[in-house]
Amino acid sequence: MKSIAYVVERENIGCMPFRLQYGTSRRTRSVFKRLLLSILCGAGFALVLPEAASAGGDLTPLLPPSSVTSSTVPPNGDSNPYGVAFVPEGFPRFGTIGPGDLLVSNFNNQANLQGTGSTIVKIVANSKPVVFFQGDAGLGLSTALGVLKAGFVLVGNVPTSDGTFTTIKAGSLLVLNRTGDIVAQWTPAMAKIDGPWDLTIFDQGNQAKVFVSNVLNGTVVRLDVAVSEDGVQIKAATQIASGYPFRADAAALVVGPTGLAYDPQRDVLYVASTVDNAVFALFDAGSTKHDGGKGVLIYADNTHLHGPLGLALGPNGDLFTANGDAINADSKQPSEIVEFTPQGRFVAQLSVDPVQGGAFGLAFSQTRSDFVRFAAVDDNVPNITVWRLPFDDSGR
Repeated sequence: MKSIAYVVERENIGCMPFRLQYGTSRRTRSVFKRLLLSILCGAGFALVLPEAASAGGDLTPLLPPSSVTSSTVPPNGDSNPYGVAFVPEGFPRFGTIGPGDLLVSNFNNQANLQGTGSTIVKIVANSKPVVFFQGDAGLGLSTALGVLKAGFVLVGNVPTSDGTFTTIKAGSLLVLNRTGDIVAQWTPAMAKIDGPWDLTIFDQGNQAKVFVSNVLNGTVVRLDVAVSEDGVQIKAATQIASGYPFRADAAALVVGPTGLAYDPQRDVLYVASTVDNAVFALFDAGSTKHDGGKGVLIYADNTHLHGPLGLALGPNGDLFTANGDAINADSKQPSEIVEFTPQGRFVAQLSVDPVQGGAFGLAFSQTRSDFVRFAAVDDNVPNITVWRLPFDDSGR
């Protein structure tokens, strides 16, 4: 069989305990097959994949990996990084963040109480993160983090007063400007939210569709918003999905519908339902005015899924989800990020920590002519790793 070689160049990295597993797929555009270099710490390799790998092909030493691992802990000691978002091209440059910057939201405070973190940090490679936003103590900033290219950051919060489910509240969505100031706060009544756990944005410039998963009532809402230099306004809030199970969890605080990924070309929203240990597809998600229930089941894999949380659509068309290990845990597969096709075929998986419960938020940057960046947190440490992967606009 003909082999295909990929090469990743080094920027700077500390060694991470990663483990990669491939499926039997012959897809040549798998993102995780490109990440193998970054798994093999301290050395570099040319990938002879995928055919040669399945046939026992060699991995030839060549160059060190291209990835950077950075702390997510701000000066106030917030921990448990959840949300991950890249600042898109076109974002105004006259602020404290700019195009290409990477943001991370923190769910826990310095005492590691869940639902009490109050900071969003800008990641600085090989250095300490810079605080972009710091709100009142006890916010509990969730995985619901996204950036509008007009100059605004959206972040959800699911607060507690003592780190337990007993005191959990419905929370809100905050709208921040490019200097980290709050310009709006969307309440449950305004936005039909109840524990905004994750979000994804379809940004159309002067308008956007914001999809939000609610961990306290098992629903997904679509917010149709107008965007201008003055701010972001909700024009309509529509519940488009429901029926995802949710409950308190001794280790994870709460589990329910989490990761969202939207494909605007097909108008499909993908939903990672943690308790179901499955991923669903909602068709006509950007236009429907009705609740479509859970949608269509596209991926249920008890071998590789262990409580899917964060979800992202990769530049190669595959989906990526982070296993939180609160559901269907497997000590031999800790903290895995799983790559699979929209048709529900397993492609590969990457372990970001040798201990369970480390994987959560992940994101891809916009694809440029020659590369794309992929970022994933390890909230056990806590830190974030960013891989720079060679890619062209065709996804090759």
